[in-house]
Amino acid sequence: MTNELKTSLIRAGVYEYGEVDPKTVEFTEEVRKYCEDNVCRQYGKTWACPPAVGTVDECRERARSFDKMLVFSGKYDLEDYTDFEAIHAAMTGFKSIARKLDEEVKPFLSDYLMLSNEGCGMCEVCTYPDAPCRFPDRVHGSIEGYGIYVNKLAEMAGMNYNNGKNTVTFFGALLYNANHELNTNADRNRATTQGRPYTNRDGAREPRP
Repeated sequence: MTNELKTSLIRAGVYEYGEVDPKTVEFTEEVRKYCEDNVCRQYGKTWACPPAVGTVDECRERARSFDKMLVFSGKYDLEDYTDFEAIHAAMTGFKSIARKLDEEVKPFLSDYLMLSNEGCGMCEVCTYPDAPCRFPDRVHGSIEGYGIYVNKLAEMAGMNYNNGKNTVTFFGALLYNANHELNTNADRNRATTQGRPYTNRDGAREPRP
């Protein structure tokens, strides 16, 4: 991996990452149906989710216009799975990671697409569908809203979908067309050592050697 991308992942606080070919990723109406059933209560309420992100075919075409797909995750500990307040805080925390990563790559990636977890949260009240997005260059489409089975994507990237009891893990993806290669034996790195953050002298979390 280039130093630029590695540093960006560290600074953003990514837990784990891996790379896949976007042309091998499945985009399905089946996953989109979960959005339409409004399981997460974001359907039709934000520019980051369906139907605003377009049809599954449009999402597939958009994603496959890029050469590379860098999948990344954030892991959060919970007291238990019924602590919905903590889960919501984790969802918000992961969005912060995605936004931080977005800020980090802007200086050296001119053409890319950032996907994150459901919803947006940039504005207290979204303008959808009555007016254009206030921050079109900062909104991140929902990775599941694109019709992607995240558990299958994690497996393809060599990442853990489930990180243990009383934890929740969220996923995002950076799609890009640049000469930035992942240079690891398994195309997989984890930003923890034995379950604990590995911290360098500057306080940045680094992938495990």
